Amino acid sequence: METIDKKTVWEGRFIRSIILTYKDHSGNLKNWEAAERVNCNSIIAVVPVTKNGELLLIRQFRPVVNNFVIEFPAGLNDKGESLVDAAKRELIEETGYSADDFIFLCEGPLSSGLSTEILSVFLAKDAIPATSKLKQQYPAEETENIELIKTPMSELHDALEAFRKGGDYIDLKIYGLVELAKKYF
Repeated sequence: METIDKKTVWEGRFIRSIILTYKDHSGNLKNWEAAERVNCNSIIAVVPVTKNGELLLIRQFRPVVNNFVIEFPAGLNDKGESLVDAAKRELIEETGYSADDFIFLCEGPLSSGLSTEILSVFLAKDAIPATSKLKQQYPAEETENIELIKTPMSELHDALEAFRKGGDYIDLKIYGLVELAKKYF
């Protein structure tokens, strides 16, 4: 099985809609609708943990699901930017925290039936409030209205359940990524 052709149906500023033609297990040609990112290499997410053992989560409105979502800081990996540099930048932009110790946790597709996105995830150990110089260098994006949530790891499930009961969505990646991060503590 292999993809043999890709055609762009529509392209916007950040995503494009594509039709992939692939050969199935019987040798038949099939088409698959998908989305892919434009003008970036990939996407990253950061699991930030403070020196006091608090997880840093964010809460932001996501128009696609018409609701607030609790998630880890994440963003696009700009072309020419390393994955770690993207993780450092997104951590500062979205939480106002920085860290010196970034550990690769995992990478893989997010929604392999819909998107070509590959997510790379890093643990940011011993996160501390960023200096004013770093915050000026990496200001929060104007299009994002982000609320920072700090919660001890031991209270994570209760905190997430309270947000869920309050009507927010919880990004399912949180549960697995926290388990991956635990091996470093």
